[in-house]
Amino acid sequence: MPNHQTNSPHPVNQDEAIGLRLGIVSDVVCPWCLIGFKQFEQAMGVTGVSIQIFWHPFELNPDMAEEGENLRDHIASKYGTSPEDSVKARARLTALGADLGFSFNYADDMRMYNTFRAHQILYWAGTQGRQHDLKMELFSTFFTHRRNVSDPEILADAAAEIGLDRNEALNALTEGRYAEKVRNEEVFWTSRGIQGVPAMVFNERHLVVGAQGTDNYVTILRQLTEGQAA
Repeated sequence: MPNHQTNSPHPVNQDEAIGLRLGIVSDVVCPWCLIGFKQFEQAMGVTGVSIQIFWHPFELNPDMAEEGENLRDHIASKYGTSPEDSVKARARLTALGADLGFSFNYADDMRMYNTFRAHQILYWAGTQGRQHDLKMELFSTFFTHRRNVSDPEILADAAAEIGLDRNEALNALTEGRYAEKVRNEEVFWTSRGIQGVPAMVFNERHLVVGAQGTDNYVTILRQLTEGQAA
């Protein structure tokens, strides 16, 4: 995996850092991205491993219309999921989220949205050293509060919620200040074969795709740290 720099990292236990870097290619409307990260977060707690985390953009629905689409209809059309299977999947995600301390709040009228603007505001937040915090906030904005993560006003509200300057966030979006940078990052990762998320790239070399579960992440972290120590 070639080296690729992004904006400000999110350091974890930086005072005990051992040099591991993790790039997470993900989307804020991807439930498994949130679950995968929460599982990984638990694994960090188990192992005590310190990592610098970088978030990278990926759009699940790059061609979606501005108004979005009913989530259940969207999933049925895109994946052929039946209404019964959709109910089961939502229940499973809700239970997994609760176990990990996150609230999925699905509803029949919930909508799916394009996330290009969300990734732009995340890039901007990275320049403020707050990318990770805003990423977590946007997961909640969409999955817990069912808000439109394509709406500049709502995105600016999310930035303000974590203490960032709302007007500056809104200006960055309306100007499209980071649109080209985000698009370039998206192209970079898809050109390297990333077609599904979450995709985790450790030390820019080791790729792990999908939410692997806490125990598997513990194993991965131990293998990586043992490899560094060898």
